Amino acid sequence: MKRTITYILLLLLPLFAVAQERKVQNKPYIDYRVLHYGFFIGTHMQDMEFVNNGFVTENGESWYADIANYNPGFSVGVLANLRLGSYMSLRVIPTMHFGQNLVRFREQHSGEVSKQSVKTTYIAVPVHVKFAAERFNNYRPYVTAGVSPMWNLTVKKQQQLLLKKFDFMVEVGFGCDFYLPFFKLIPELKFSFSPLDVLRKERPDLLDANYLKFTQSVDRVTSKMVTLSLYFE
Repeated sequence: MKRTITYILLLLLPLFAVAQERKVQNKPYIDYRVLHYGFFIGTHMQDMEFVNNGFVTENGESWYADIANYNPGFSVGVLANLRLGSYMSLRVIPTMHFGQNLVRFREQHSGEVSKQSVKTTYIAVPVHVKFAAERFNNYRPYVTAGVSPMWNLTVKKQQQLLLKKFDFMVEVGFGCDFYLPFFKLIPELKFSFSPLDVLRKERPDLLDANYLKFTQSVDRVTSKMVTLSLYFE
């Protein structure tokens, strides 16, 4: 008899475990909406990759550019989410990024240093496809991929380097939907890479011809960005 009771308890144990894991779902029908909206706030880190060419001036100077330090920026935006199926949706996310980087130019022989503060205010319109896993209780992980055209509103002239206003990012990211009683809270980490060269080679804006050597020393500049966001949907 004791052995039979033991067997029954062993058979019922997995059911008890499942019962303990199951929870009441918050907002059980929220993912069935065809179209819904939300907003997000976040922080980001901008990076620029320089391809230096070793250009030598008439005075024998050779300058190399890199990023002196990284400063976190601020991001804010809204989103529209179109349901394409049980596990896939299309997202359009108009965004503004506010950031700043410090570019350092170092002369190879003398060690002389020149610096340029690059402030950016980007208007971006990312278009992403979101692939979500099956919902379990009150969370649902996902991955996302897409592209993001961007326009820089704060390009400054008469500096060492002049950047183009338009850029284009390829983006991938991942996050998790947390279902709260009244809305979804969604932390997301996103990586953005630009294939475009944003350096302007023609410099008619320069009043100081000595600044031209910095542009001549760089072949190509590309942008990167890492963004950590909190969505509210």
